This record gives sequence, C-alpha cells and structure tokens, in this order.
Amino acid sequence: MGEGPDCHSDSGETPSGEPDPETPKPARQHHCSQCGKSFKWLRNLKVHDRTHTGENPYDSSHCGKSFTKLGNLKEHERTHTREKSFQCSQCGKRFTQLRYLKQHEEIHTEDRKTYHCSQCGKIFAGLGNLKIHTRIHSGEKPYHCSHCGRNFRLYASLKEHERIHTGEKPYHCSHCGKSFRWSGSLKKHVRKHTGEKPYHCSNCEKSFNHRGSLKAHERIHSGEKPYKCSRCEKSFTRLGSLKRHERTHAGEKPFQHTNTQEEKAYHCSHCEKTFSQSEDLKSHERIERLCSDLCF
Repeated sequence: MGEGPDCHSDSGETPSGEPDPETPKPARQHHCSQCGKSFKWLRNLKVHDRTHTGENPYDSSHCGKSFTKLGNLKEHERTHTREKSFQCSQCGKRFTQLRYLKQHEEIHTEDRKTYHCSQCGKIFAGLGNLKIHTRIHSGEKPYHCSHCGRNFRLYASLKEHERIHTGEKPYHCSHCGKSFRWSGSLKKHVRKHTGEKPYHCSNCEKSFNHRGSLKAHERIHSGEKPYKCSRCEKSFTRLGSLKRHERTHAGEKPFQHTNTQEEKAYHCSHCEKTFSQSEDLKSHERIERLCSDLCF
C-alpha cells in the first residue's frame, strides 16, 4: 500500500524533497567570542557579554549603584524601599527576596530532611545553612574585601562592610531624608522621630530606645561593673567611663572644660554622637556595625 499525502520521512523532508514545516528546527546556539560559552537565546548571550565588558546598564535611582541585570537592580532597590514582595502561603510571613522565602518554606515541610553538625550536634533544615554554620568551627572566611583584604564568613557581612569603603548609604529615613549604611542604624534613628522606646527595665519600668542603653541602665540595679582598669583595677558600669578614667593614668585631664568644638571633634556618621577622642569614636562605630542587626 502506498504512502498517503500526509506521511513524512524521518529526514524532516516531504516526499517532494522540500523541508517539512512541521519538523522542529534544531535550536540555534549563540557563542560568546570571549570564552566560547553557548546560549540558546541571543538576549542571554548579550547579558553574559557584560561579565566581560563590565557594562552595568541598570542604575539605582536611590544610590546610583549599577547592575548587569534588571532583576538584580529590582532586588537591590528593595533594600531602599524595604518592600517585601514574596509571601509565604503557609503563614503569611513576607520576604524581600525569593531565596529567603524558599529557605523559610522548608520549616513548613513535614518530611523535610535535616542536617546535623558533626562538631556540636546542632540541627539545620537546609544543607546550605549547615555549610554556613560549619565555618564557625573551621574558621573559614571565604568572602574577601577587595579594598582592604579583610575576610568574612558571610556574603551579607562582606556587602555591609564594603559600604565603609564605597560610602554607600542605602537606608533612608522617610521623616528627614538622612541616609544610613546599615538597616539597624536607620531603625535606631527613626525612634528619634517616633519617640518609641521598646526596651523596658523590669526593675523600675524605665524605657529606652536602644537595647544597649537598657543593658547599661540595668547595671545600676545589679551593681555589675564589667569594665575594669588594667592599671588600678577600678571597675565601671560603662565603657565610656573606663575610657575617661584611663586617660587620667596617661596624664590627661578628660574632665577639664575646653572649647566645645575641640572637646568633641569626632562625629559618628550614623547616629550624630560626638566624641572627644578618635579611639572612642572607633570603638563606638565598631559596636554600631556589630549590633546594627542584632539589637532589634
């Protein structure tokens, strides 16, 4: 029995020898002239080319930072707007980035696999979380600052640190427009406008807008003086009091009145506090960086 008019050969051609329009064409490959990598779509090749040329066509309207991909720009701008577009369907919690939502959703999975740390036995819901945790034991710090060479355990910590070098301040106060490097610094600043004092003393019910201020206040009740002078062993409730005391051993007169501008010439760029000694400012800024996200 002969072939009907609708029959096609395996070659992708019709009996007349013409190309069969119903046969899928092989995917065209677009090759990078720099590294030879192949892409199915030309637009993906163009995006890839930017890794070689350094082109960053997408600029943040808030801070001017540039990105190779539009998606990366949108993700970055959520740090300015604090928009949380990704919502958990189980509990309603919202997140600024999809990967944070995916990590969170693991806690709702009943049959999720858990991972145990062989060093301390701590349990984690995801393998990635375990790998990050094990760096505490190994001391591994795989993220390097290209400006000063300092190393970090977490990628997020590196990004926060780099703002010291770049001067980037992506967190803006909606009340006065002042900008901050860290989200924690913005949260503390906003309390000046709102008057919020979320930290309460359980002994006298006095309230404070900073957790550190509450801790220092509680030492009045407990009598704790954790800051000890290495020269005379005198103890103090506050680090600043110890610093002032230590200058008396160095022959300084920290309590002698001088011109106000000279007395407090060192200004914190995050909270407007002023200091008479550069060492005090440096200590204060270290605490700002360490506690910016831990104290809330």
